[in-house]
Amino acid sequence: MTNRSDPQLLLELKKYGAVGIENCFNCGNCTAICSLTSNDHLFPRNMIRLAQLGLKDSLRASSDPWLCYYCGDCSASCPREAEPGETMMAIRRWLTAQYDRSGHGARLYTSEKAVWWTVARISLITLAFFLGMNLLGLGRIETGQVALNQFAPALLVWGFVLAHFAYLGTRVFSGIINMFKSTMASTLRTGNIPLSTYLSEFKTLVIHFFTQKRWTQCSTEKPPRRWLVHMLLVSGYLTMLTLIVGFLWWFQTDELLPVYHPQRWLGYYATIVLIYASTDMLIGRLRKKDQMHRFSHASDWLFPAFILFGAVSGILVHILRYAGLPWPTYLVYLIHVMAMVAMLDTEVGIGKWAHLIYRPMAIYLEAVKVKVRQTRESAPGVVVPVD
Repeated sequence: MTNRSDPQLLLELKKYGAVGIENCFNCGNCTAICSLTSNDHLFPRNMIRLAQLGLKDSLRASSDPWLCYYCGDCSASCPREAEPGETMMAIRRWLTAQYDRSGHGARLYTSEKAVWWTVARISLITLAFFLGMNLLGLGRIETGQVALNQFAPALLVWGFVLAHFAYLGTRVFSGIINMFKSTMASTLRTGNIPLSTYLSEFKTLVIHFFTQKRWTQCSTEKPPRRWLVHMLLVSGYLTMLTLIVGFLWWFQTDELLPVYHPQRWLGYYATIVLIYASTDMLIGRLRKKDQMHRFSHASDWLFPAFILFGAVSGILVHILRYAGLPWPTYLVYLIHVMAMVAMLDTEVGIGKWAHLIYRPMAIYLEAVKVKVRQTRESAPGVVVPVD
């Protein structure tokens, strides 16, 4: 790994939301107060120092930014008001863009114009898909009653969703591979890692993906409210994602189902928790009461706004359908789908939702490194270099 310094790195990080990073004189107070640091991971201090020195390669190779869950204690206690928590957040955005070699992530994080253009472009593509279906006679508008599956046949829409999901999956997979190459390079240079090592630690990835339990160490509250709200949001989002990607043929129906039907209860649960969690996030950013909400990058607003709009428009389609109003149902459904496809294109793999993937991946890869180090240290005559 090279150690060439890039004097423009600080200015670059400021575009990603870093605030006051130039004020830091590396006293280490932020690291001393952080409950998630360890002897091997002395953040935020080490990350700020790498940024100040312009060491891009070292910054890319580190998992430390993902091990921070931003409780805000570091920023609240900083004697120089250097906002180390915001710097860590900015570095996470920067790393997300670094993993995305297409440059799309960098554009979305540093240009609001690029965000609006992407939303408009994807929305228009989605609109063109629906217009094309009707022009080709694959869908038709029934005005005498609500017939959503004639306006937008579930199997065709499901095919569109699966194709888009596959495209987004390649983006996520590419980001994970690039993250792996960056963070594991120094360990791999000292020797190959057996597949059994990756498999033995895979449970770490699964546990932290579904629980994000390190977040519970960030607060004196047991359990922390932020973690609870986050888990509600994740549960609602994954429920809705599963219903749409895996079972749209069952979820989108013209049949007026009884209130006790599981389809309705799953949809209601997802809608309620998504509205609650996204509203809570937006109110927090408006009030700016908590340390983590004092500064907000544009991307911090985009995700909860999309979630709230999607949940509200989705339940509105349901209400209008049961009220027997054809045109309002079709119109709101079309707007809902356009917004949700645009949200996925601006969030999956390159936006706020990337944290759900990269954080547990970082914890998993660090667990693999520890396992490798322990294995090599136990081997006779082997000298293990410091990573």
